[in-house]
Amino acid sequence: MNLLAAIKPLYVLSGFVVGLLVGQTGVGGGSLMTPILVLMFGIHPATAVGTDLLYASATKSVGTLVHGLNHTVDWRIVARLASGSVPATVITLLAISHFGIGGPGSGRLISLVLGIMLLLTALSLILRSRFLHLIGPTLDRISPRQAVLLTVLTGVMLGTLVTLSSVGAGALGVTGLLMLYPRLPMKVIVGSDIAHAVPLTLIAGVGHWWLGSVDWTMLGSLLVGSIPGIILGSYLSGRIPEPALRSVLAAVLCIVGGRLVF
Repeated sequence: MNLLAAIKPLYVLSGFVVGLLVGQTGVGGGSLMTPILVLMFGIHPATAVGTDLLYASATKSVGTLVHGLNHTVDWRIVARLASGSVPATVITLLAISHFGIGGPGSGRLISLVLGIMLLLTALSLILRSRFLHLIGPTLDRISPRQAVLLTVLTGVMLGTLVTLSSVGAGALGVTGLLMLYPRLPMKVIVGSDIAHAVPLTLIAGVGHWWLGSVDWTMLGSLLVGSIPGIILGSYLSGRIPEPALRSVLAAVLCIVGGRLVF
């Protein structure tokens, strides 16, 4: 009875909607869940980031299973990204631990970083096709070895940004993979990005738990909604027009990011 009482319907609904978007597009985990927790539910930004990271790890583990069964994960790319993101995550966690994350000043700083990341994410969604078109000829000249190095460096960037704000593994990760592997099908890009997010968010989430910034009761409610949401979204991947979803998501991120920054 106490377990049922701890489950909050609004958290469950939020988890389902975000899980559905993540499964469909690879985007929306930190980009939407952390702002929802901060702006709608009044959660401290540090707690929102820490809880969302573990939420993303569990949710994307299920999404990875579905994409893996559908053979839409390139494990070589996942390994390259993780070889950069995992060390960067550990270093960032040590820096956070040194400087502290619990005070009101740190809360404002996290909100600012989060807002900037949301605006950058929205920009990457809006301008992705144009940007890829402009740099396409340059990317075609990248050798396989250079692609491997750039993938590892992309992992370093994602590890740092995701650990600080819980944002970036989806939209920025997908954009980076599209730049480096333009010939891969979109569903493989999405599946590989989701799979890479699992170790990244798990390590970052455990680090935030160690720092005391995870709300386990809230996390349980979010997962009750997100697990069926990402299963449904993963199966629907490619069946719903992605440009329409991307445009709506970009507009929402602009509004939320602007509110956090200003």
